[in-house]
Amino acid sequence: MKWPGTIIDISMEISENMMVYKNREENKPRIQVTRDFTTGEAYETTVTLGMHTGTHLDMPLHMLPDGETLDDLRLEQVITPCQVVDLTEAAGGITQQDLEKKDIQPGKFILLKTRNSFQEIFDLDFVYLERSGAVYLKDMGVTGVGIDSLGIERDQPDRMTHKTLLGNGILILEGLRLADVAQGDYLLVAVPLKIKGAEASPVRALLLEP
Repeated sequence: MKWPGTIIDISMEISENMMVYKNREENKPRIQVTRDFTTGEAYETTVTLGMHTGTHLDMPLHMLPDGETLDDLRLEQVITPCQVVDLTEAAGGITQQDLEKKDIQPGKFILLKTRNSFQEIFDLDFVYLERSGAVYLKDMGVTGVGIDSLGIERDQPDRMTHKTLLGNGILILEGLRLADVAQGDYLLVAVPLKIKGAEASPVRALLLEP
């Protein structure tokens, strides 16, 4: 059955020249053709990439020694109602004060749209979620938080944004592309690869609009 509404792809494209965190060469994926039609009857490719490449899901083990892994993920956590919140006016860290101006809905996966979505190269001064913003979202009872940067925090030594969310069962999506997405309510589909024991995984993230 065809989906009766609009499907919006909010994922980064994976390529060897894609944007990666802090422009680190070791973070770039490697794509190698291992067989083509000059050597056989099939075309095959090997991809080497980190679990935190492009648009990806963070599980609690990413920051918590005894945290849950992808084995513990329930699909309803990543196929779920979500709310896109427009914070394109924000600079630096998104704080509680920034979020209080928005109609954050408890029980939803919140996606933070910022100026990051309009940048095609990695900006060391990317917009991130400050600790007070993470605490506010936790207290509001959200189920997950996504952001359009490759990291939800920026050089915070205690990693408290990650720990505040993941330590309370709130999943994190990073590397979203939301430039063409209007603020509002959608159905999020962001299913990771089924990799045993992993702390994260790339995802193909979609928004379904009625």
